[in-house]
Amino acid sequence: MLAMLTFGFAGIYASFAGGARVRGRLSTRVWTNGAPARHAAAMPHDHHDHDHAHALLPPDPALRVKALETILTEKGLIDPAALDEIIDTYENRIGPRNGAHVVARAWSDPAFRAALLEDATAVVSELGYYGRQGEHMVAVENTEDTHNMVVCTLCSCYPWPLLGIPPAWYKSDAYRARAVREPRKVLADFGVTLPEDTAVRVWDSTAEVRYLVIPQRPAGTEGLDEAALMDLVTRDSMIGTGLALRP
Repeated sequence: MLAMLTFGFAGIYASFAGGARVRGRLSTRVWTNGAPARHAAAMPHDHHDHDHAHALLPPDPALRVKALETILTEKGLIDPAALDEIIDTYENRIGPRNGAHVVARAWSDPAFRAALLEDATAVVSELGYYGRQGEHMVAVENTEDTHNMVVCTLCSCYPWPLLGIPPAWYKSDAYRARAVREPRKVLADFGVTLPEDTAVRVWDSTAEVRYLVIPQRPAGTEGLDEAALMDLVTRDSMIGTGLALRP
């Protein structure tokens, strides 16, 4: 089944429009049971100005990173110490805890949950979670009938302000291809087995939109406060390749 959703956006993109304010709309086609949800926008995913490395770099991710770092350092464009600080921030000080905070709040506050599903970008920004790789957020909710899973089929677009640095498997060719073709098998590889009548929706992240999956709240957690609920939210559950932990 195919559903068309459209989201408005407005922002300042100096690198694309010389600092001019760009307004437009994002349209996404949502397919169930495996076919990818794709986006069409003013700035396509494979635009030449896209800020991700692609085919001209070595195939091994570690070699790509080293080659880029060496070249940019030699040209005086980056400071390795600053890179280390950024990595430490996202890997250790942020990680997936910001996203867990958002999910736990959505579980415990119906009004917050409704607002999050309506305009995730605005809601997470109000909590202080914004910045590069998280300019335009969409929250999708797992239910008894539907399970959501996120992939970036062309590179590794990921909501850094909420989930930190993407895991290596998320960036791998195998995950990016198989998540679209055989999502149930991929979920099984992660230890997730869903009922046959549960639809699986695969959302394709792009440079324009990142997704946050709101996992189902585990049973028996009615008496837990927000802090305790956060401990049940895993990174994989917010990508859709895992489920929330049971208390």
